[in-house]
Amino acid sequence: MTPEDRVAYEPTSVKAVLAEMKDTAELLIDLSYSAVLHGSADLAGEVLELESRMDQLQLQARMSVMMAARSPEDAEELAPVLGVIGAAEKISDAAGDIAKVVLEEVGLPDAIRAALPEAVETLVRAELADDSAYAGRTLADANVETETGVRVIALRRGTEWLLNPDAETTIEPGDTLFLRGGEEGLRTVYEAATGESYVQPDAPTAGVEDLERAVDSVVLMKNMSELAVDLAYGSVLFNSEAVAGEVAELEAEVDALKSRFEAWTLRAAARVEDPVSLRGLVHLASATEVISDAALEISEGVLRGLDAHPVVAEAVEASDEVIVRLSVASGSELADATLGERTVKQETGMRVIAVRRPAGADGDGEWVVSPGSGTALRAGDVVLAKGTRAGAERLSRLVGDPREFED
Repeated sequence: MTPEDRVAYEPTSVKAVLAEMKDTAELLIDLSYSAVLHGSADLAGEVLELESRMDQLQLQARMSVMMAARSPEDAEELAPVLGVIGAAEKISDAAGDIAKVVLEEVGLPDAIRAALPEAVETLVRAELADDSAYAGRTLADANVETETGVRVIALRRGTEWLLNPDAETTIEPGDTLFLRGGEEGLRTVYEAATGESYVQPDAPTAGVEDLERAVDSVVLMKNMSELAVDLAYGSVLFNSEAVAGEVAELEAEVDALKSRFEAWTLRAAARVEDPVSLRGLVHLASATEVISDAALEISEGVLRGLDAHPVVAEAVEASDEVIVRLSVASGSELADATLGERTVKQETGMRVIAVRRPAGADGDGEWVVSPGSGTALRAGDVVLAKGTRAGAERLSRLVGDPREFED
């Protein structure tokens, strides 16, 4: 280890480190799957850079936990936090394995881009040029998202990462921006940022039968992995057993999805000229299971009824953000209405991140991850949402289920 690689202890709250690890884990998952779906070695390389940052966060988190322990009782209360840190390492390693599918050409159908659903937005990286019109401006001043629909989901400035840039974030020459949006908007923003033409890769002709189903499964794996990690960290930060229970439901769903995906890959191997070209899909399935298992490990302490350590509880109490799990009651204002019809986000300030529908007569339930304005809610649906405590109270009244509000 070189002196530059050493991580020195810096006084910081356990909650602050956990929050950054959560954001880093979510971005790692997003970048790694996007690298595979879009065949981008650039994005895959950034995953390995971010994985190195996660390694530093893990060491800082362990140091913070050790400094917070003053007695055997403290050590007992902090033990679940160490489990969270260890699980984060598994998520980081799994994301790195996904990126290596691209970087090491493990084996992936070139035609995967041809089968991408139109609804899947592209993620690209762009280095801000010195003479860019965006240089030295805040995101609010540049007005990128409003004018083009393209979001800056993260930026890297040298070795420093800014994972949640907001309207007041100033972007500087040399910053690496991570942009998500539609192809037309990306073309405009990429060229304005870099001064170079945006070249969309030519999608080859699909050469694998029913590849669309496999790609849909990969997209679903990505969305479910992100959601599981988001909910798992939320269950710890807000000590919510109800949210932790949803992580367990998701983990079981991902296991079933992995089994179906592996079966598809094995059947497809008999129909392609070079079965080895599908090996990367097997790696994807395995890495996805690791991520969902790690998410369950993160929430395990909450599921076992272990209270959060006071250093976490105090920080959460001071925060106005919560994650809630609410059931839609029959006859409530949101039963048989879409999220857009009731303008839920505008009315409550809450962002609905997932909906779980109850099992029907066939015994199968359904997850709607990242629901949109057209998503309809029905009585019995479980709604998972993030926002302020006041917003959570408003949402609980709309769904007719104030009893499950997690204070």
